[in-house]
Amino acid sequence: MKKKKKSSGILSLVFPRRMYLFVLPALILFLIFWVIPVFQLFYYSITNFNGIDHNYDFVGFKNYLTLLKEGTLINSIKNTLVYAITIVIGSNLLGLVMALLLNLKLRGKGFFRTAAYIPALFSAIVVGFIWSYVYMPDSGMIASIMNLIGLDGSSFNILGNYKTALFGISTVDIWKGFGTTMIIYLAGLQTVDDSLIEAGKIDGCTEWQLIRKIKIPLISATITINMILNVIAGLKAFDYSFIMTNGGPGKSTNTLMFTIYKIAFTDQMMGKASAFSVVSFIVIIAITIFMLVFLNKKEVEL
Repeated sequence: MKKKKKSSGILSLVFPRRMYLFVLPALILFLIFWVIPVFQLFYYSITNFNGIDHNYDFVGFKNYLTLLKEGTLINSIKNTLVYAITIVIGSNLLGLVMALLLNLKLRGKGFFRTAAYIPALFSAIVVGFIWSYVYMPDSGMIASIMNLIGLDGSSFNILGNYKTALFGISTVDIWKGFGTTMIIYLAGLQTVDDSLIEAGKIDGCTEWQLIRKIKIPLISATITINMILNVIAGLKAFDYSFIMTNGGPGKSTNTLMFTIYKIAFTDQMMGKASAFSVVSFIVIIAITIFMLVFLNKKEVEL
């Protein structure tokens, strides 16, 4: 009797050697563009490398100690945390409210969904320049409206005040990003079974009770996703600090990423910037792990 040939097709695709060949290009790219740069980052953080001259010396943990003594690190962490908390609260509240409204049976809701998402399509550079003119004292849009209603538009200078500048640029980030948050909430709300809503209405629940007792608990996983995405966006904030305020006034809008850029490319202290990046990496990982644990716990409770 003739022996049957081994089946080919789908089974051949999972043959170990061939599988490794498929994965190999991705592994090579991961090694070149992630693993090697990370090791170089840790290496340069203990040197006085300036980014150009390769005749540098090892300085041990001097860069780390300098960062702590200067107070630059603490200030940047504080600004970044305030920025992240602001956009997490603002973007999620605005996105959830808009999603709840636009999930109702309203005429023209498709248009309003599209209009709310449009800002997310613009690049950060375009948005930054537009809002710089909106915030401009005396001749900007907000100042002009103040002048029209009899207020002093020249007194409006949100980006020039160290107490309000950080909230000014975080508001721009919320405006640009809440559309994406809204779309994710809409996707979550549309998975809620209509029969549960009808049952709640039969039991005499008000609209607020339906939202608090049925809708929000059922989209807890969606809330977790949006919170994590907004935390990540806040912790890597750079664009609007660079475009709108250049870290000012003073150091009031110096975020972690902006400070790393400034130390590395303006001050040309790549070793110190690498040390700053290492500390920032540890801080971001710690915050992310805390958020995941906290939100997963809340998700289970809901």
